[in-house]
Amino acid sequence: MSGPRIAAPPGRAGRLWLERRLRAARRGADLLDRKLRILQAELAGLAEAADLAEREWRDRAGAADRALIIASVLSGQRAIELAAGPGYADVAIGFTATVGVRRPAEATCTQPDRPLPWASPPVTQAREAHRVALEAAVRYAAAARALEVVQTEAAAARVRLRAIKDRLIPGLEQARNEVVLAIDELERADGARVRRAGLGTP
Repeated sequence: MSGPRIAAPPGRAGRLWLERRLRAARRGADLLDRKLRILQAELAGLAEAADLAEREWRDRAGAADRALIIASVLSGQRAIELAAGPGYADVAIGFTATVGVRRPAEATCTQPDRPLPWASPPVTQAREAHRVALEAAVRYAAAARALEVVQTEAAAARVRLRAIKDRLIPGLEQARNEVVLAIDELERADGARVRRAGLGTP
């Protein structure tokens, strides 16, 4: 695939200008290729982690739903509402970076732990099941986001690498070849003039 037309200075200065940019483009392609390979190696592990986290979350959420139904039937809706209590869960996200790509690495969830000495066993069990389900949901959200971030960055790196390899580098090579050809033609023309001048030919 031929690259875009690149305007370069004429003569030897243009050849040097193009060669410098060609070297830079090739270095950029090498770096992007390395980055892409590293990200692709990360993706398999991240996809597996996200899949495991999703399955755990779905299992825990199902168990919490079942426990809530049992508590509602045996203890009543009012007991469930009182068991919820005030306060909010606190989520902390830890981050890591791979080749400059920042992504969630871990997530923890701290929830209010108000004692419920009056609560029936079904209510206590439902409350604990929901605590566990929320923790699983937080871990799944972090794992899914990490996978999404790396997938997006890998796709962007792939597009940039393709643009450099398929368009920029061929365009620079074509422009350099044209400049070199023009220089050769000028040198041949100059040589012919010098030879004619030496022979006294007009």
